[in-house]
Amino acid sequence: MVIAAQLPPPREEFRPDVADTPARGRVMLWLGPLALALGLGAFGLTGSLLSRDELVTWDMAGRDTDRILATVRNVDAVHGTYYLLMHGWVELFGDSVLSLRLPSLFAAAGAAGVVALLGNRLFGYRAGILAGILFALVPAVSRYGQEARSYALVMLAVALATLLLLRALDRPRGPWRWAAYALALAVTGLLHLIALSVVTAHVCLVAVHARRDRFLWWRAGLALAAVAAVVVPFALLGRSQVGRQLYWVPAPDGWALLFLPGEVFASAVGAGALIALALAARSERRAPLLLCGTWALLPPALVWAVSHGEVSYFRGVYVLFTLPAWALLAGSGLASARRSWKAAASVVVALALLTLPDQRLLRQPFEHNAPVPLDYAAAAEVIERLHRPGDAVVYDRFDSWQLDGGVRYYLPRELKLRDVFLARTPAEIDDLYTVQCPVPELCLKGERRIWLLTQGTDFPFNAIDPAQAGALRSRYRISTSTQVTGMTVSLLERNDAAGGARQS
Repeated sequence: MVIAAQLPPPREEFRPDVADTPARGRVMLWLGPLALALGLGAFGLTGSLLSRDELVTWDMAGRDTDRILATVRNVDAVHGTYYLLMHGWVELFGDSVLSLRLPSLFAAAGAAGVVALLGNRLFGYRAGILAGILFALVPAVSRYGQEARSYALVMLAVALATLLLLRALDRPRGPWRWAAYALALAVTGLLHLIALSVVTAHVCLVAVHARRDRFLWWRAGLALAAVAAVVVPFALLGRSQVGRQLYWVPAPDGWALLFLPGEVFASAVGAGALIALALAARSERRAPLLLCGTWALLPPALVWAVSHGEVSYFRGVYVLFTLPAWALLAGSGLASARRSWKAAASVVVALALLTLPDQRLLRQPFEHNAPVPLDYAAAAEVIERLHRPGDAVVYDRFDSWQLDGGVRYYLPRELKLRDVFLARTPAEIDDLYTVQCPVPELCLKGERRIWLLTQGTDFPFNAIDPAQAGALRSRYRISTSTQVTGMTVSLLERNDAAGGARQS
């Protein structure tokens, strides 16, 4: 009789032994942080008015698929995948503020759960659950979990891609594990190209493992080549549009890099606390610290370096995907420094209290439109209350982005106002910007009343295009003006309708 020798199972370096952890504990590992992030993000979810970028999401999601694809060929290709996803979501669940923001909330909560799973694999159970909780408490996680943009989804995609890479390294001969990693990484790039800079951290991790298995480079290389095949055409299209979209972002100096953590964390206190805990991170193996350290530090440094060319990409929100790495290191540091659960819990509670003012600030009504608050809802309420059939509207498009979209969003859908100087809508020309009437006098149709919406508190005619102001001055007088936060709502009445009264 020949007895077959049992081969040892493949080494799974990043899988700590959790056999002694009860099933309930394994579920709570990811469910606890997920529920915490979900609860924090849900609190005040609809309190802030939609931001200018969120209004772009609303506009794009309301277009049909062909129009979205046509638009991203002209502008904003880097967000095209997100717009397609949101189009499907809006078709199913509508375009209320709650509906528009829910995908980001779910993504932020999911990212907290994945961070906990990553922490368990890299540093152990205690560090994992602490990392997930610390991540959920970061004010920026709630802030962008409450915004109808792609950034929370990017955090989830990056964290998930990293987790899938660890699984692929557990069993590098499993092709489906590499395929799952490549898919998650491709989705990351399609959601936000800059997030692909996390590959620098992934390559560092692969390099550590490749010392034992040189064929690992081939497997990782094939996965990254597949990602490149998907993302490169998309990146080239986005690169051709970047000058039009990011012309306003200044090139960063050294101080910008120093103050970046406060912007990324949306809390200087929170950033300082988590970085201090991260510096205390400990591991018996080098690979976990290498992965998290390069993930946290290299992408911002790379973005800073390339932002000194023709175009600057240096914005805190663009490197938001590094937050999971900081949370992982902080979870390890807290688990190492505080051996008892009570001591660790006291640190978590202290952090929650320290960042409470930032959490409250992020839920203010105009926070999403800071630093230029515009109360679209109040302006829409004025029009709705005093509207008469046949009224028209003129929006300040001279130096104001999305003022028209904001007011239209908060007006009842059945209340229709002719946009006097609008020649073609953005959807009609597959763009984000309108085409206005070239000869304003010819676009006036003799309306008796026109609502004029302008940014700021200056005299309304001084806030709009001079040619449009001249056309209105010659035929209309300002009947009433109402100031709301950041805006002026004026009612213009035709001069002959007012008995030939002189223009104000």
